[in-house]
Amino acid sequence: MNGAMEPLLDVQALTMSFGGLRALDGVSLRVQPGEVVALIGPNGAGKTTFFNCITGIYRPSGGDIFVTPPGRKRRRLNGLKTHQVTAQGLARTFQNIRLFPGMTVLENVMIGRHCRTRAGVLGAILRDPQTRREEREIVERSYAILEKIGLADQVNELAKNLPYGDQRRLEIARAMATEPFLLLLDEPAAGMNPRETDALEALIRRICDEEGIAVLLIEHDMRIVMSISNRIYVLDYGKKIASGTAAEIWENPVVIKAYLGEETED
Repeated sequence: MNGAMEPLLDVQALTMSFGGLRALDGVSLRVQPGEVVALIGPNGAGKTTFFNCITGIYRPSGGDIFVTPPGRKRRRLNGLKTHQVTAQGLARTFQNIRLFPGMTVLENVMIGRHCRTRAGVLGAILRDPQTRREEREIVERSYAILEKIGLADQVNELAKNLPYGDQRRLEIARAMATEPFLLLLDEPAAGMNPRETDALEALIRRICDEEGIAVLLIEHDMRIVMSISNRIYVLDYGKKIASGTAAEIWENPVVIKAYLGEETED
């Protein structure tokens, strides 16, 4: 990884206020190509608010959000709507699973392809050759993603019938269907057992190494954070209190006091 490269994501002095409450206070963060970057901190530290600002759910009160997609020009995201942010190449999952429970595994991933399709309403009605070709391509690409994620054998299963860990993986598959260069994962290991967490960790590594997708991760499971992160940012009460490698964060007395408590390695 070349530190001199233009960052994929460059967040500068991001601020978000809700009335008198300042949920984010001048937070800056960068994600470079090929990185897994973690954003950690106690409950209420502002982590999900940070994601919501980046992905267009909230309009920040101050600061700037820039992306530089591979091979494209730098672009400011401030003010873009959620679907416009996705079209720029950022995709996210949510802390609470947001699948379409009554649709199949394949259909859930196909929905993720929507922002990359060209056929309009007229094409869908007339079903001209181009539209039919595009539909076949959506099915093929969606199935290919499910193969990579390890869910191809459940392609026709309803999403609601999947085990919890597989539902989490399906959310990641749907996000990947948007062809992101940066994947934002909000608490992907929440509620997972150790076996599922190990599988998730391996999946995130593969996404980064084989698919060339950088990852920005909010996660409370310190084992997975310390294991896979190139760099870690720590928030507390909306402010960035530390950033560095896993080793630097683990030994940082400010972080230990604010977040890790008296935890020591097993």
